[in-house]
Amino acid sequence: MTELIVFDWDGTLMDSERRIVACLQQAARDLGLPAPSAVRAREVIGLGLREALADLFPEAGAETVERLAAAYRRRFLGDEQVRSELFPGARELLEELAEAGYLLAVATGKSRRGLEKELAHTGLADLFLTSRCADETRSKPHPQMLLEILEYAGREPEAALVVGDTEFDMRMAANAGVPAVGVEHGVHPPERLRAAGALEVLPRLGDLPEWLGRRPASG
Repeated sequence: MTELIVFDWDGTLMDSERRIVACLQQAARDLGLPAPSAVRAREVIGLGLREALADLFPEAGAETVERLAAAYRRRFLGDEQVRSELFPGARELLEELAEAGYLLAVATGKSRRGLEKELAHTGLADLFLTSRCADETRSKPHPQMLLEILEYAGREPEAALVVGDTEFDMRMAANAGVPAVGVEHGVHPPERLRAAGALEVLPRLGDLPEWLGRRPASG
């Protein structure tokens, strides 16, 4: 039976794709490097920042990756880019799940500073038991951040559920022995989520309570 639901943030709860892509592209331009295409930039959303940049710029050394990371953070934490907003129904879903007694958590490729800024902006912080960010643990798809959440919550893997929009979320869950479902409105298509281990891919976030209600207790 599911007791703990661990959400990804970007692309799952928050519609931040355009902001992330724009900041990745601008960070490259700030350093005089060719900016990745939007399609290529989308591919790395969900990874930790350094891992994403190393993937986008495979020829870059460690020093250049650090400079790119600093440029990205300046851009993302500033106010010149379009502001990200929650997906329609995300706030209502979280409130409904909390009211129903589920423990909620966040496992994200964002930095702690970035997540705290978004939690403050949305006013959702009090709904989450805990959260883990890529700059304080291992990046997805490594299971460490999820395992740390399980330990903090005092729950076994089979009592938890991951909800995400990328194959990195699905693979992290599989690596921790936790079931996972995907959402269609994120950056990776449904077939990619299923191939990475998603039990189901939901058309809308708001479909999650119904799915939980019909999920077999042993599933």
